[in-house]
Amino acid sequence: MDRGRIKLAFLAAAAFLAASPIAAQDTSFDAYLQLVIAKARAEGVSEPTIRRMTSGLSPNPRVIALDQSQPGTATSSGYPMLAPYLNTHVDSARIAGGRNMFAATRGLHDRIEAKYGVPMPIVMAIWGHETNYGSYKGDFDLARSLATLAWEGRRRELFEGEFIALLKVADRGYDRSELVGSWAGAFGNPQFLPSVYLRLATDGDGDGRADIFSNRADTLASIARYFQDAGWRQGEPWGVRASVPDGFDWQAVATKAKSPVCPRVHERHSQWKTVSEWRALGVQPQKALDENTMASLFQPDGPGKPAWLLTANYRVILEYNCSNYYAMSVGLLADEIAP
Repeated sequence: MDRGRIKLAFLAAAAFLAASPIAAQDTSFDAYLQLVIAKARAEGVSEPTIRRMTSGLSPNPRVIALDQSQPGTATSSGYPMLAPYLNTHVDSARIAGGRNMFAATRGLHDRIEAKYGVPMPIVMAIWGHETNYGSYKGDFDLARSLATLAWEGRRRELFEGEFIALLKVADRGYDRSELVGSWAGAFGNPQFLPSVYLRLATDGDGDGRADIFSNRADTLASIARYFQDAGWRQGEPWGVRASVPDGFDWQAVATKAKSPVCPRVHERHSQWKTVSEWRALGVQPQKALDENTMASLFQPDGPGKPAWLLTANYRVILEYNCSNYYAMSVGLLADEIAP
């Protein structure tokens, strides 16, 4: 390892961090890396993999800047409108791309849907949102990004674990040059973190490898397995458009629960009621939905704007990315892709 080059890189990163609001490093990058390498070795990562994945590693100031620019906890007032987000994320190009990829992979669908119980349009919509059906998967060196984020320290436990998980992924025969992705460590067509890859990436075509980089069968099977693992309910839609009567009393159906995870997302949804109970309140689903299905009411842009009855499967989409904007756009894109 070129310690002189690492020292120079560390000094440059330290200078950058001196002007930054967050500087959680408690040791040099090189010293910290050796500690993590020892942990990886103890967890069974091979020496050849450790050498090729850590050789020449240095902190990436760009990754630190991106991490520190992430928005903090929002205030309790105001939400951006949903409609503009949908206009850019459920647009004609993404719909057309999804329909084309749906047709191109048609031969894989029945087997994957039968095994995992997840509709292929939902799987396809995830792929479309994450990497535009594989057209852009990120070009950051994952080893450098994750080591940097772990050393930075703001979320050390998370990223240290992901760095060690990445070494385990590499131990399965992937070159470091293949392991590139987003600045925050997600990679491949579905943008899995390394720990998710180890847990859920799936060999969809029986060739003995779960290749989520370029293999369509593996990509689709892996996303479907993720949704199955998150609790997707077979045969239930994610949600349907609903009409809400004028003067509807939203306070009467406001949720009283406080979600321990992503509270700003869940506080926007109503109490859970059966479809039959919603009908009794004047809320009418615009598509078929079993009368006993539990659903929450969501009208993100306010009275007079589109509303939806959301099922438990909407919550599964939120498991992939805990954002109403993301989950709504995935569901609506899936509806557009579906033949």
